Amino acid sequence: MTTDLRSLAKDEWDTWYRMLDVAFGGVPESPDEQELWRALTECERSIGVWDGEACVGSAGAFSFRLCVPGGALVDAAGVTMVGVAATHRRRGILTSMMRRQLDDVRALGEPLAVLTASEPAIYGRFGYGTATQQMKAEIDTSRVRLSTPAGTDDVALRYARPSDVHEACEELYARVVAGRPGMLARQPGWERLGLLDPKENREGASPLQCVVAERSGELAGYVRFSVKPEWDWKGPKGAVQVRDIEALDPAAYAALWRFLFGIDLTSSVLAANRPVDDPLLQLVSDVRRCDVSVRDSLHVRLVDVGAALAARAYQMPLDVVLDVDDAFCPWNAGRWRLTGDAKGASCERTEDAADLALSVRELGAAYLGGTSLSSLAGAGRVRELRQGALAEASPAFGSDVAPWLPHGF
Repeated sequence: MTTDLRSLAKDEWDTWYRMLDVAFGGVPESPDEQELWRALTECERSIGVWDGEACVGSAGAFSFRLCVPGGALVDAAGVTMVGVAATHRRRGILTSMMRRQLDDVRALGEPLAVLTASEPAIYGRFGYGTATQQMKAEIDTSRVRLSTPAGTDDVALRYARPSDVHEACEELYARVVAGRPGMLARQPGWERLGLLDPKENREGASPLQCVVAERSGELAGYVRFSVKPEWDWKGPKGAVQVRDIEALDPAAYAALWRFLFGIDLTSSVLAANRPVDDPLLQLVSDVRRCDVSVRDSLHVRLVDVGAALAARAYQMPLDVVLDVDDAFCPWNAGRWRLTGDAKGASCERTEDAADLALSVRELGAAYLGGTSLSSLAGAGRVRELRQGALAEASPAFGSDVAPWLPHGF
């Protein structure tokens, strides 16, 4: 087989994207979705593999800025639209695309690559580690009550057309990004994602709705949601489907949840993507009736170990030598001295004896503070070479709040 791997030309996008649709099951996305992804695609950062006139492989990258522990925004390649035609599996196409992509990311000087995985087992061999999780909750609002903090009754709520308040909601989102690792600063064009609401995807639910929380006329929070009506012979049992919810303070956050719990003709609230430490879990009267489940979300790959580790802050003073294994990106392999604290860090090559040994995959998993080095060591994936080094490094890598990716890409 002779194939041609090359950057995507704009006039090849339709063919390239149709192959991706087929690779993901053959059901095409709505015209609105396709139009958005066409507009967001960075063709110069996208590659296709061609067998004659047929596209048989695809991979792209978005130019993101990712919040890391300490609140800094770090350049990251958002790996996306990765697929291989079923006719051309197990021929090295995925590996060739990952090789080309990581080389390109390195050349651009981005220290990180990130992705969400349709099948999480695929990307570990390329150095990606599971760095964040997302929580799903389906809450029985006929049985669960909320305990709200002081000031909740002072928050004013009102319905608004999502498009009318979109700019203000985006400004609020930008204010909260630095408070949680894993969140993405919205790049131009990405603000449209929050309004995407194709009728084909609603499955009987209402069009997207929005309620804003205000205090003294200033925006303090918002929620975007839909309502799916349902009835049986006993009466109404509709479901509220939460798209996204953000607030600047506990009272505004609680007020929005109280509103969602009280929508007429409904008996449940479904939130499909929330942080695993969401304060909602502290507001509910019975977490057992919230049907909570957790799954992987953002996978992180350190493309430049030194630059990536120096870009974040650490919860306590740290001075540790890491022996890093990285077969796929060998420029990262070897020993690195990492020194840092809450104010910043440096990470340089060293010949000093190593304190901890791990692969770049484990560094990716621990990078945002959601997976502890101690947990990885307990699974045999981090080795302590100097007694006490793990107890020093593990809490330093942590985060006060769980890292979280608010939306896919």
